[in-house]
Amino acid sequence: MTPLVLSGFVAGLHHAILVVGIGCAVYSVLINGSFLVLTGFAMADLLAYRRRLEFAGYDEWFLDPLTRGVSVLMPAYNESATIISSVQAMTALRYPDFEVVVIDDGSKDDTVEKMIREFDMVEVPLVPGGRIATKGDVLGTWVSRRGSHNLALVAKTNGGKADALNAGINYSRKELVCMVDADSLLDPQALLDVSRPFADDPGRVVAAGGVVRVANGSRVERGRVTDLRMPRGWWARIQVVEYLRAFLIGRAGWSRAGGLLIISGAFGLFRKDVLLEVDGLSTDCIGEDAELVVRIHRLLGDAQRDATVVFVPEPVAWTEVPEDRRVLRKQRRRWHRGLTEIMVRHKAMILRPKYGVIGMLTMPWFLLFELLAPVVEVFGLLYFTVLMVGLGLEHTFFSSWNVVDLPIVVVLLTASILFAIFVTLVALLAEEMSFRRYRGLPDLFRAVRAAVEENFVYRQVNAWWRLGGIIEVIRKSRHDWGDMQRKGFGST
Repeated sequence: MTPLVLSGFVAGLHHAILVVGIGCAVYSVLINGSFLVLTGFAMADLLAYRRRLEFAGYDEWFLDPLTRGVSVLMPAYNESATIISSVQAMTALRYPDFEVVVIDDGSKDDTVEKMIREFDMVEVPLVPGGRIATKGDVLGTWVSRRGSHNLALVAKTNGGKADALNAGINYSRKELVCMVDADSLLDPQALLDVSRPFADDPGRVVAAGGVVRVANGSRVERGRVTDLRMPRGWWARIQVVEYLRAFLIGRAGWSRAGGLLIISGAFGLFRKDVLLEVDGLSTDCIGEDAELVVRIHRLLGDAQRDATVVFVPEPVAWTEVPEDRRVLRKQRRRWHRGLTEIMVRHKAMILRPKYGVIGMLTMPWFLLFELLAPVVEVFGLLYFTVLMVGLGLEHTFFSSWNVVDLPIVVVLLTASILFAIFVTLVALLAEEMSFRRYRGLPDLFRAVRAAVEENFVYRQVNAWWRLGGIIEVIRKSRHDWGDMQRKGFGST
């Protein structure tokens, strides 16, 4: 290589490093600034919700004969470990008019046998009221002869979670449809809480989502979380604060801004007529629950309807999160692959005024600060590592050309980590001031420690896993769902 070519190469490398550094700094400022605004919206939404609780009138709402009925759909696939406690919790919900429909999606374990035996079920040929196409064939339907609540079981051949929910929508009989995971447990008043927006603003609210919390390590009795504890395992403990931040800051903030894009598949309530109008959930998308909400927003925007999707911070669904690193890696890669597929599928909504806040603000934000975040974070980490190695060597172009001011890099990196910890601590503070689910200082200290620990190793590893989801979409590789390997909700 001639001296002239070498000089040009070094000069180009110098400019590239400088541009990447400036880009990472600008990106960090923008994402942290947007989270600060989102945190403000979230706190305003939480305070407003707490003020309304004093006048909610849940007793009158529970006794109202005109309360809209709810069909609770529980898709199940190899959920033998948790299905009984989950169904017990569902049938004991405090709501005047609801039914529980469990859809077994071709389980290979004894999920169906356990259901039939435990709830004294008898086979009855139910007639579906909806016409959403399903891939799997219905093998049989059962109803329970026990108790005062409606409980039905639909067994079908395997077609995936979305296909099972579509079958459940077809067999549901109520005006509102609540979708929950079979491994989820609901608080007794969860349906009363999450259905209230449909009564307060019946003409506009088409969907509502609630909070999903981590139950690992807690005491569960007859489908109820009776003693909430912080998990002992490191992976699960980190996910506790991660879930708190995602729901009490992220979704509460977007709901306040009128741009809620995601309702968790573990707990969401929808108007059945809207679900039928959009032909149910998509069976060819990994993130079917989030894609459904985006498709509903697209329907509303195309038809120019005055409607909204809201988040309610109080109703709680409890779930079991992965404690095994391999299973967690597959879950996070799957989630980010789903987000990537959604953005690609609905890219026509981005920056389109007819979709309102969703098109002009939410989707561009998710594209820049959710979808591309692992790309920036991974390459930013590599960039910082290269700079640190280069600055530690003598007589390199890093030091001689003054490519970067090391104190500035350290300050930006430290500020980014401190701000991430601050946002998580705000979520913990909101939980402590409003709901106080965790009792005792030891658990609170563990949560604070997890808020700090999350930013070292876990955050970087999680970014790498999420980057893998993007690569899967680019390569169009076949997705491996993996096995959740649930332990089940025991007494402790």
